[in-house]
Amino acid sequence: MAAGLRAVRRWGSMAAAAPPRLAFTRSAFVVNKANNAKPNWLGVGLAFSTSAALWAFLIKQHNDDVMEYERRKQARGHSSTKCS
Repeated sequence: MAAGLRAVRRWGSMAAAAPPRLAFTRSAFVVNKANNAKPNWLGVGLAFSTSAALWAFLIKQHNDDVMEYERRKQARGHSSTKCS
């Protein structure tokens, strides 16, 4: 128990140092540098098409909600679309 506490205190006192077992590990997220001269056009197209599809869905949903609001407002007895 005491040896475990000493190890925690020892590594806890060193702010930026990593334990020796992690010192030479390789990151799984950065394998090589990105080549900006050759973009990934499939990824670019997929990102833009997904964004466009989400915006189209959002606009369609908004228009449907506005139409439903107007329908319910007419059902309540309002005669005009503008309230004063």
